[in-house]
Parts: sequence; C-alpha cells; structure tokens
Amino acid sequence: MKPTFKTLLLVTALMLLPAAVMLAQSAKGDKETPKAEEAKPTPKAAELPEDSLYKLSARTLDGKDADLKDYQGKVVLVVNVASKCGYTPQYKGLEKLYQDYKDKGFFVLGFPSNDFGRQEPGSSEDIQKFCKDNYSVTFPLFEKLQTKDGEGQSPIYANLQKQSGSLPSWNFCKYLVGKDGKVIKFYASKTTPEDESMRKAIDDALAVTDKEATKEQPKETPKEEPKEEPKKEGK
Repeated sequence: MKPTFKTLLLVTALMLLPAAVMLAQSAKGDKETPKAEEAKPTPKAAELPEDSLYKLSARTLDGKDADLKDYQGKVVLVVNVASKCGYTPQYKGLEKLYQDYKDKGFFVLGFPSNDFGRQEPGSSEDIQKFCKDNYSVTFPLFEKLQTKDGEGQSPIYANLQKQSGSLPSWNFCKYLVGKDGKVIKFYASKTTPEDESMRKAIDDALAVTDKEATKEQPKETPKEEPKEEPKKEGK
C-alpha cells in the first residue's frame, strides 16, 4: 500500500520540526544578548567644608602656582617663618618633624613673613638659599606674605584667623590643619617642633579617616594666646 500525500507531508513536517525549533531559539537568543557591563564611576573625593584652607591657592618660593587642594587628605602644619629671628633655629626641628612624618601623609608648609621685627627682609632667592644652606630644608616653602589683620593680609591667614580666632603674635607660630583643611589647633612661637603634645595631636589627626575628616565638627571656643615679646635677632 502506497503512502498517501497527506502521510508524506506529515512525515516531512515532523522531520523538519526540530530544525525549526532550534532556529527559533537561536533567533531569540540573538535578540536577548546581554548588555556589556557599564564601567563603575570613579569615587569622588570627599567634599571639602566651605571654609577649608584647601580651597585656597598660593605661590611657591620659586614663583609657581600651588593649589592647596593638593593637600586634601593630608595633615599640615602651617608656620610663618623668618630668617633673622630668635626662633629661626626651629627650622631644624621643623625639618626633622617633616622627615619623621612625611611618609604618613604630613607636611610642614612654611610661609615667610616680614611682619615682625622686619626679620625676613630678603628676596625669595635669599630665603631659599638661607634655608638650604643652614638647615637643609626640604619641606614646601611659599612666597612671602602678610599674616597681620587688615589691608594686605594674605587670604591664607585670613582663613586661618577666621577658623581659629588666632593670629601670629610673632614669627614661627603654628596652625595644625586636618585632612579636610580645618584648623585643629593654634600654637604660639614658643611651642617647639619637639613638643610632645603637638606630636600627639599630629598622630591623632593622621589617624582620622577621610570620611570622618569631612564631617562637620563642633567648633571649639578659641583660647586667647598671650602676646609674645619681640625676640632679638638671632646670630
């Protein structure tokens, strides 16, 4: 008995069915190709407080522009320095302090000033040579500026004054500034770089995480520093 036309058609359809199913699945798979994974955005640096010192800029002793934002996440000690002061030998201790802590994210920032006793009369070149020849200074030094309140005051010291309520009364006063550019403590000239309490404060500031540093901290009522008597020119 010969197979009918309908029987042949049914057999052919059954033979072609697996191929048709595979083709349909393949077409569906092409349409549902997963998208490439998008690159994750690079984490942004923590936002600095509005009055952060690190929002300002300065000029280095060799005349180059310097963005203080480069020190965000670092701890710094800002010092108004002078070459002919009774406190000038503190340069040695400041350099040692810098060497002791620089690998931990600490910097000494020296700002020459002729405000007190005219004890920094030289040019930038004179200051650079003096510091290198006498104290082998390697920490950053900046152009001469005015620390005193009033017309001509540097924006840097206006910021430090506003934050701390204190201004230098003589050369070699110090501001300890945290990772967020906020002043932690002001130190008078007589506080030496070897002072244990200041070193402890530096250790504590370095231990603060970047996230903690950007949290708003309660403001501390500034203590009035005793006015220092002018010091005689160092030999």
